[in-house]
Parts: sequence; structure tokens; C-alpha cells
Amino acid sequence: MRKINEIFYSLQGEGHHEGYPSVFVRFSGCNLNCSFCDTAHTEGIYMDDDAIIRAINLYSADWVVLTGGEPAMWIDKDFIHLLKRATGKKIAIETNGTLPVPEGIDWVTVSPKSGFEGAGEAPVRVRHANEIKVVDLGQDLDPYFDLPCRGEDTIMYLQPCYVPDEEEFRQNRLNTVRRILADPKWTLSVQLHRYLDIP
Repeated sequence: MRKINEIFYSLQGEGHHEGYPSVFVRFSGCNLNCSFCDTAHTEGIYMDDDAIIRAINLYSADWVVLTGGEPAMWIDKDFIHLLKRATGKKIAIETNGTLPVPEGIDWVTVSPKSGFEGAGEAPVRVRHANEIKVVDLGQDLDPYFDLPCRGEDTIMYLQPCYVPDEEEFRQNRLNTVRRILADPKWTLSVQLHRYLDIP
């Protein structure tokens, strides 16, 4: 049994697969407690694997995105192989990187939180990330290029920190754009779903 917050169908709003139709499996709970977290992930129900697969197979998307909370708390290699075999879909994961992820995942997004309030100094334990997505809080960005999960092909995304106040969020977006223009090793991630008002 795995604790699931929600399973829903939408467009991927962030990173390399922005705009792709995807089935999102949001797992409940996280091993960190980041002060800026914008996801209500603590509630949930326990579902067996058959129920999870049935829910995923209601939708025709090519991608399943495992997210949270922290999905790595709830998954293992057998679950990934079962998902791929039973759904025929590609599997992506969005993780804070502090827990290992099993083999067989097609796309790994690491969003490191070390050093932020509520996150502590937990080291990144994921071996390879296809993309690293950093929430821009004005922090020093250089250390992200030294993460052990970063390879030559890893895409580096910088994302404005969402806040409910519209003017503050606008300023956050402008600040992030300025930082990327000053350091073009970064690519902008915009949380497309916020602008389209979709889940």
C-alpha cells in the first residue's frame, strides 16, 4: 500500500516536458519541511498498486509523473517496473534528491532544498538527474553546478518562487529573469499551470 494524495491528468507545467499531457501521481508526505513549499501534500489515502494502475490507465498520456511530497519515500524498483509494464507509459519523478530513486525511471528531476529553512543539510543521494530545478530565493547558485547528480547532459532550471501576493510574485519573476540573463547556464522554468489556471 502506498499513501497517495491525488492522481490527476493535466499538462506538465515545469521543466523540460512543459506542456506535455501527463498523469500525475502525488504521493503524500515529505522527509523535509521547507518553509516555501506550495504543495498541499500531507493528506492522502492508502492505495494498492492495482488501484493506482487503474487510475493511471484512465488517461491516454504518454507520461506518468511521480511527485509529492517526496515520492521516493514510497517507491521501489518493483513498483517502477510494474508501472511501466501495466501502463505502457514513460515514468518521470520529481524529487528533492535526498533519497535514492530506483532504476528504470525515464526522467529524473531533482529539486534540491539543502540549506533552506525547514530542509536542513540533507545531502543529495540521487546518482543522476536529467534536470535540476532550483527555486529561486536569491541564494548563491554556483553550488548547484557541483551537485553529484549533475552530469554533462543535465539541464539546469531556475524557477521563480511562487507567493500568493501578486506584486511580490511579479517581482520574484523579474528577479529570476535578471539572474538567468546574467548567467545563461540557467534556463527559466515558469510553472505554466499557474498561468493557465490548471492543476
